Amino acid sequence: MSRKNYVFTSESVSEGHPDKVCDRVSDAILDAFLTEEPYARVACETFATTNRVVVGGEVGLADKANLDAMMARVDEIVRGCVQDIGYEQDAFHWNTLEVQNYLHPQSAHIAQGVDRDGAGDQGIMFGYACRETPELMPAPIQYAHAILRRLAEVRKSGAEPTLRPDAKSQLSLRYEDGVPVEVTSIVLSTQHAHESQTSADVRAIVEPYIREVLPSGWITENTEWWVNPTGTFVIGGPDGDAGLTGRKIIVDTYGGAAPHGGGAFSGKDPTKVDRSAAYAARYLAKNVVAAGLADRCTLQVSYAIGVAKPLSIYVDTHGTGKVEASAIERAVAECMDLTPRGIRTHLGLNRPIYARTSAYGHFGRAPEADGGFSWEKTDLVEALKKAV
Repeated sequence: MSRKNYVFTSESVSEGHPDKVCDRVSDAILDAFLTEEPYARVACETFATTNRVVVGGEVGLADKANLDAMMARVDEIVRGCVQDIGYEQDAFHWNTLEVQNYLHPQSAHIAQGVDRDGAGDQGIMFGYACRETPELMPAPIQYAHAILRRLAEVRKSGAEPTLRPDAKSQLSLRYEDGVPVEVTSIVLSTQHAHESQTSADVRAIVEPYIREVLPSGWITENTEWWVNPTGTFVIGGPDGDAGLTGRKIIVDTYGGAAPHGGGAFSGKDPTKVDRSAAYAARYLAKNVVAAGLADRCTLQVSYAIGVAKPLSIYVDTHGTGKVEASAIERAVAECMDLTPRGIRTHLGLNRPIYARTSAYGHFGRAPEADGGFSWEKTDLVEALKKAV
């Protein structure tokens, strides 16, 4: 039997975190290519350090004449991302940093399998949903994201002019009978403008926003606060610590509350099942929970490179299922075409909707009118009920 009383912790990082700067650049380049061609191929990696951003990887367009023009836009895209995030410090400034572009055409050996509608690689992908929040996400990661998203809003609006882009949050929640009831500790480290600002000064800025975001009653007299616990945090972003695409996969997903297949998302077009099948798995798990078939659901799918059909589908409802897990496995396979092409079609993934996913989580977000976060819809509920 699973534990009912425990403390669980998840962390998030802001859009200005060095790794997230890189995720943003990689996904913005992907969006630019998908705007040019809905079936563009992109596997873009980014590295950032003091006043330098390096972009590399494989790209492909059906119209080869457009490839050179797209390559010429990379410098502009990188600078636009860094400017929007808000970096204008001496050693990492959107206008003065050096951009190096090492993108090159996609390998023909990889393309041959994908061109037959097969998966872009082998691998395992997981989706998860639970009833802890209205978004059917684990509460620690959902609220850790919400804190940093709120701080970014007030930083960019000018309401808090001394906040800077680089930040991390961490929440430890106490559960009673499987339900989150109290924040036992809050860790918040945020870059700030002036060396004269103390940890107490920074806490005075951020605490009202943290209290605004968290559910009423969760912060108690027992809650421990750790705001900028090391003291001054003025040097931040890629000047303070190098960044790479794809290094925050647990932040991107379920905060450690559920398994992760291992593959990163950012910079990968939707032929890569690392991304698209993970989105499909979340979509199916969320719809299973929304349909009332279980209170918690973990769903795994697996693929082989060049092969369209998933090799396996596995469901675990953690003892909360209202029907057998095997019945849910059959139902999800009946209700959704889980080939790479089927996933892209069902969720409308061949669109420039990815830069917005690069910070504050790929899951637990509201579906958007232009197709963004389509995997968060619960439009499969009735079909799943009927199928089981």
